[in-house]
Amino acid sequence: MSSIDRRYDFVLYFDVQDGNPNGDPDAGNMPRFDPETGQGLVTDVCIKRKVRNYVETAKAGESGYQIYVREGAILNQAHEQAFTDQKVEKKKVANQFKPRDEDGRNKVRSHMCRRFYDVRTFGAVMSTETDVGQVRGPVQLTFARSVDRIFARDVAITRMAVTNEKDLEKERTFGRKHTVAYGLYRAHGFISAPLAEKTGFSQDDLQLLWDALCSMFEQDRSAARGLMSTRAVVVFDHGCKLGRAHAQDLFARVSASRRDQTTPPRAFSDYTLTLDGQPVKELFTPVPLSTST
Repeated sequence: MSSIDRRYDFVLYFDVQDGNPNGDPDAGNMPRFDPETGQGLVTDVCIKRKVRNYVETAKAGESGYQIYVREGAILNQAHEQAFTDQKVEKKKVANQFKPRDEDGRNKVRSHMCRRFYDVRTFGAVMSTETDVGQVRGPVQLTFARSVDRIFARDVAITRMAVTNEKDLEKERTFGRKHTVAYGLYRAHGFISAPLAEKTGFSQDDLQLLWDALCSMFEQDRSAARGLMSTRAVVVFDHGCKLGRAHAQDLFARVSASRRDQTTPPRAFSDYTLTLDGQPVKELFTPVPLSTST
C-alpha cells in the first residue's frame, strides 16, 4: 500500500488514577514532574512503548508488523538479517560493519522499514556494530504534561513472605509505592507525509496508530500504574502534504478546564474537554481542515 499523502497533527489526552504513569529512575521511581510548576510529565518514549506493545499484541505473527525495540531484542541480529535477506555485502570501517555502497545502504534501510512497524513509524538510530543507518520517522510525539499540578504519594506496603531463610523470624518485609491520586495529561503529535514517503508509512499503518493510541492502556494494565485510560485523540487532517495551518494554532483550539476550582481533581468528570469551545464527546475526533482554514 502507498504511503499517506497528507499531514496530520493531533492532541492526546489520557489520565491516571492512583498510579504511577511514568516513574523517574533518577528519583527513586517517583512520578516524573516539572519542579517549577508541579505538573506531571510522561516522556514520549513511554508513550511510544505502549504503542509498540499494542501493535505487537494486535499484529502478533503478521509480516511487516514486527517490533524493533522490544524487551529482550538483540538489535544486531535484526541488522545481520537485513544484510542476509537483501544479499548486501559489508565492509569494515573502524569498528563498524557497513554496506559497501549507497545502493546497499538503501536496501538494508528499506528492509528495516518494511519489516518493523516502529521503524517506519517512529524512526530509529541503527548505527551499531552492524550499521544499517538511521531512519527519521514520520510520527513524532512530545512529552505529555498534566493539565494541573500533581501530588505524588509515597505509600508503605508490606509483604508477608520473606526472601531468605535468615529472615524467617521477621513477620513481614516492607516496600514503598509511589502514586498520583489523579492526573489528566496532554501530549501533542505530528505526522509528516514527506517522511512517510521515505519509510513507507501507509494508511493501514496510520489506522493502526489511531487504534493503538485509543486502546494502548487496555493491554497495559499494572497495579503500579493504577487506572490509566485514553480520554481523547483530536486529529487535525490537513488534507494536503505540507499542511494548511501551524500546529500551535490548531492545538490552541483544544482545551481542558476544571469544572470546580475549589476542590482537587479526582476523576475525568471533573474536567471539560472542548474543541473550538464545544465539548469533545467522542474518544476519536477527526477535524478536516478546509482550504480556508
